Amino acid sequence: MTVKNIKTALCLALCLGSASTYAQISGQQSGAEYNTITTAVPFMRISPDARSGAMGDVGIAITPDANSQFWNVSKLAMSEKDAGLSITYTPWLKDLVPDIFLAYIAGYAKFGEKDNKNQAVSFSMRYFSLGDINYTDINAQPAGTGKPREFSLDLGYSRKLSDNLAIGLSGKFIHSNIINGAGNSNGVTYKPGNAFAVDFGMFYTKQLNFNDETGQGSSINAGLAITNLGTKISYSNDRKDFIPTNLGLGLAYNYNIDEFNKLSIAVDFNKLLVPSPQLTEDSSGNIIQTYPTDKSVLSGMFGSFGDAPGGGSEELKEVMVGIGAEYSYQNQFFARAGYFYENKYKGDRRFLTVGIGVKYSMFGLNFAYLVPSGSGINRNPLSNTLRFSLLFDVEDLGKLVKPSDDDKDDRKEK
Repeated sequence: MTVKNIKTALCLALCLGSASTYAQISGQQSGAEYNTITTAVPFMRISPDARSGAMGDVGIAITPDANSQFWNVSKLAMSEKDAGLSITYTPWLKDLVPDIFLAYIAGYAKFGEKDNKNQAVSFSMRYFSLGDINYTDINAQPAGTGKPREFSLDLGYSRKLSDNLAIGLSGKFIHSNIINGAGNSNGVTYKPGNAFAVDFGMFYTKQLNFNDETGQGSSINAGLAITNLGTKISYSNDRKDFIPTNLGLGLAYNYNIDEFNKLSIAVDFNKLLVPSPQLTEDSSGNIIQTYPTDKSVLSGMFGSFGDAPGGGSEELKEVMVGIGAEYSYQNQFFARAGYFYENKYKGDRRFLTVGIGVKYSMFGLNFAYLVPSGSGINRNPLSNTLRFSLLFDVEDLGKLVKPSDDDKDDRKEK
C-alpha cells in the first residue's frame, strides 16, 4: 500500500468510521467479545505530553506542569511555579507516513495574593495534520486534493479550595476538517465539523511525612477528570456523532529517598463516557455492530456505565489502565517508564514506554519513546517514534515582570 493510499484510508476511517450506521464483525472477530468503542475526533485523546507519554500515558495525578491543561486542569492551582509554557511535537505513523503529526502548546499563570497565589488561568492549542492527500472516487478516478486538518483551543481556570484540594474548569472549541477537498463520497456531501466541550477536574494532595534533616518524606496525590464533555459533531447534514467524553481517575505516590533522589509511581484509570455499540445478528447469522447515535449527550454519558451488551463484565473491559514511574535526581535529571493496557476486545492497545528528561534553571526538555509492539493493524501509530516536549517554568512571575531592588543591585554588581 502506497503512502497516498495509507493516508487516504486513514482520513476516510476517521470520518466515515464514526459516521457508519452499522458495521459487520466478520471472521475470527465474530461474537459479542469484540466490540470496540469508536468516536469522532479521536485526536482529542492522543497524549500530547512527552513526560506522561514516557510514563504509560499517566497524567491525572502526577505533579503539575503546563501540560496539566490536558490531563487535569485543576492541578495548575497547586503548581509550585507561578507560570509555565510547554511545546510538544509528536510524529504520527512515522513508520509509514512522513508528514502526519500532532503539535501542542499549553501554558498557565497563577494569580492571587502575593504570598498565596491560589488561582490559575491556562490555555492550550492542539493541531493535528494529515499532510496532503489526493482523493479518488470508487472508480479510482481523481476526486480532488485536500489538506485534512483538525485543531482545538482550550481556556481554563483553576482554584485552590484549601491547601490540599483544588478544582478546575476549562472550555474548548474543536474543529475537524478531515475531508477537506474530497467534496462527497457515495452520494453524501461532507463538511467540516465543529463542537464545543468542557473539562472538569479535581486534585487532592497530602504530605504524609517529611524529615528536614535527611530530606526523606512522602506524599500522595489523587485526581479526577471529566474531559471532552460537550456537543456532538457532524460531517454531514444527516448525522451527528459523539466526541470522546472521558472519565479519568488517578493516584500517585511520591517518595523523597533523600534530599537529592525522588521516586514517583502513578496509575490512571480511564473510561469513555459514550454509548457502547450494540451487537445484533442478521438473517445470515452475521454479527452486526450498531451505534446508538440518536441518544443525547447526557443520556449517552450516564448510560455508558451499563449499556454494554455483555453486561458488567464487558463494562470492566472498557476501562483502560496506565501505570508509570519517574525517578529524579536533584530535580534536574529524570528517568521514566510505563505501561498502558487496553482489553483486546476493546481496541487492544498495549505498549511499553520509556523516556528521559533534563531541567536547567527555567528550561526543561523531555523525551518519550514507545517500544514497538504488535503488527499490522495492531501496531501502535507511535511505535519507533521519539516525541519531545520543551518546557519553560517561571518560579516567581512578579520578579520576571518587575525585578526587585535586590535583583537590580545584583545585576549592577555583575
